[in-house]
Amino acid sequence: MSKKIALVVEYNGSNYKGWQSQKGRVITVQDCIETALSKIANHPVSVVCSGRTDSGVHACYQVIHFESCSERALKAWVLGVNSQLPEDISVVSAKEVTDDFHARFGAISRRYRYVIYSTRIRSALMSKEVTWTHKPLDVNLMNLAAECLKGTHDFTSYRAVGCQAHSPIRTIHNIEVYKANSYIVIDVRANAFLHHMIRNFAGVLMSIGAGEQPVEWAKHVLDAKDRTVAGITAPPDGLYFVHAEYPKSYGIPQGPDGPHFLPTHKEKNYVTSS
Repeated sequence: MSKKIALVVEYNGSNYKGWQSQKGRVITVQDCIETALSKIANHPVSVVCSGRTDSGVHACYQVIHFESCSERALKAWVLGVNSQLPEDISVVSAKEVTDDFHARFGAISRRYRYVIYSTRIRSALMSKEVTWTHKPLDVNLMNLAAECLKGTHDFTSYRAVGCQAHSPIRTIHNIEVYKANSYIVIDVRANAFLHHMIRNFAGVLMSIGAGEQPVEWAKHVLDAKDRTVAGITAPPDGLYFVHAEYPKSYGIPQGPDGPHFLPTHKEKNYVTSS
């Protein structure tokens, strides 16, 4: 009898052409995980994820599900699969779930963090884990500008030209910008995201934080419904998929907010609107 298993997975996306399997000779995270699972299950396994990530994007809390008729202890789906994975992909936990669980369609919300390393000198050790800028960024201005992005909007200006989503309408439940030591974090939770949406948020907010554009520019870009007015798409290096929320009845284990190198105490250095 087939069982449905949910896994929580983390990965450094620097060496992969995104999450999703693709035609041609490219390496993706999905390919690596399906190959490893198939070896442990002793039959071909396909997986579904909570949210696809682009080339170079990381994940601290990617939720996937698959089905298998093989009898395996849950620890085999963790330790056994990890023994077959490259070092930059890891299964964190495994749980048997009911047949109605779906990693993608069952997610209530998804959350990303975009991490900017704001220092005079770039870091050699974090070259693919953060987006570096030598420009001083005003976190207060960035956070004020982000206020207009909350709620349900047409985010045409903030999605990639080639985005294949049927609708540009998305709901941003929360977005905040804060400073933690030398890091500036853009933390966004939404029902779903469009292609390059967070990276385009980051590009606009960084321009505002650097004083290159006024606070009102973020809303001007939103209202324009035109990708060409939004400016540069920020690099993928600092982007992390950090959480997918499901009904508590499924019992998907919760982990600490990532990425792990961020301080646990947030030095919230911004002005909020009441």
